[in-house]
Amino acid sequence: QVQLVESGGGLVQAGGSLRLFCVASGTIGSIGVMGWYRQAPGAQRELVATIMSGSTNYADSVKGRFTIARDNAKNMVFLQMNSLKPEDTAVYYCNAYIRSFLETRGREYWGQGTQVTVSS
Repeated sequence: QVQLVESGGGLVQAGGSLRLFCVASGTIGSIGVMGWYRQAPGAQRELVATIMSGSTNYADSVKGRFTIARDNAKNMVFLQMNSLKPEDTAVYYCNAYIRSFLETRGREYWGQGTQVTVSS
């Protein structure tokens, strides 16, 4: 009914840049907070950045390097990643709180993930 689909991951050298894209589709009534999380091998999933009503929040490890933005008209959220480091290597997941127009309550949705690999 509601899907989040990410794209834009890949392999990049340290110091390089990547831009991640996520689009929400389906029976969308409204979207609240949107964000990006990541999970490195053997580690827990962690917050990267969130955005809602123009207000943003970043993990300390990415502040000054990553920028989150969204296009509400297109139900999209982006993550611009600059000055990438090998420790940024992870699967990046799109996350959004969405109320389907088929439901009375919203809930959290996750994308399938996109791999980001930063070589040293």
